[in-house]
Amino acid sequence: MVLACPVSVPYVRHSERPAHWWIGRALRGLADASGLGPSDIDGLCASSFTLGPDTAVALTQHFGLTTRWLDHLPMGGAAGIIALRRAARAVQAGDAEVVACVAGDTHGGSSFSDLIAGFSRFSQDAVLPYGAGGPNASFALITREIMRRYGLGREAFGKLCVAQRHNALHYGKALMKKPLSLEDYLAGRPIADPITLFDCVMPCAGAEGFLVLREERAVDLGLPFARILSTQERHNAWPDDTVQYRCGWALDSERFWSAAGVGPDDVDLVQTYDDYPAIVAMQWVDLGFTSADAIADFIDRHSFTFDGSFPHNTSGGQLSVGQAGAAGGWLGLNEALRQVTGAGADNQVSDARIACVSGFGMINYDRGLCSTAALIAGGRS
Repeated sequence: MVLACPVSVPYVRHSERPAHWWIGRALRGLADASGLGPSDIDGLCASSFTLGPDTAVALTQHFGLTTRWLDHLPMGGAAGIIALRRAARAVQAGDAEVVACVAGDTHGGSSFSDLIAGFSRFSQDAVLPYGAGGPNASFALITREIMRRYGLGREAFGKLCVAQRHNALHYGKALMKKPLSLEDYLAGRPIADPITLFDCVMPCAGAEGFLVLREERAVDLGLPFARILSTQERHNAWPDDTVQYRCGWALDSERFWSAAGVGPDDVDLVQTYDDYPAIVAMQWVDLGFTSADAIADFIDRHSFTFDGSFPHNTSGGQLSVGQAGAAGGWLGLNEALRQVTGAGADNQVSDARIACVSGFGMINYDRGLCSTAALIAGGRS
């Protein structure tokens, strides 16, 4: 099974169009990129926070699809890789020939406040009654714990944000268009100590999508594609940790690398889920790119730019492209797919062959519940 046709619908800061419109744009983009029509797509996997009251099944009628395999994934930043895993299994089992994996959200009016108010029963019972709205307060606790355990200061997180802004300035669809210096980062206004302005993603509207199909079908269609080397998925890892500083990658990383037959040193670029810089650091440690004891030196040694050492979030990631709701879980996967197929344009990593992508999602009042990862390798039709 392979993935092909990365589609990123350009993000906008605000939109009064519904999530359906954004997802429809992604589906149209997949059709245009592949040459396939609605009758050729017999599987659909969708994720959205603002699609309600509809779920994925309603999209089949909205967009004239007749599918024999369907999945709806309410798992936020982990959903892109979960979609890839489940779609690949569906194609492998013969339940579908071509699966469109799409995610999209709108951002306008009261959509963000409605999302916060209804995000989870945990947040309604344990966060909102105490006056803390949204994820910043929860991630402030996690960030503080990671800083303590890893021996990191704000300058380390600032280096990641500055590098991602450099990458974003070479990615045409990024919403952040101005350079960011370390001084700018350190001067960012406080949000929830120790989190400041540039540690936070900017909510926006947008959509992402890709296709999962058999390699021979991709070759017949003349599509550049990436092979799936390995994936992992874990939920509610380490439930006894008082404050989250690790997640499911740490439980499954050995199996993850062994299944692919490669190691961290074989990877040419990494795309992490970057809702906050501390979560990036967590992923690097849990996936084995460095250790908790060595991460400060690891950050000192690398540039993290697409044209430097350890290329990371080469589009700019959510911190500089924007966070289009559930589509944030597709952003890194699509960027990795572009990179390993040589379609990175002005931010192309030289000789990119293997990419690691990780996802993180569904923060309740004290931790993110979902963690995922995938290794993909570029192929040619």
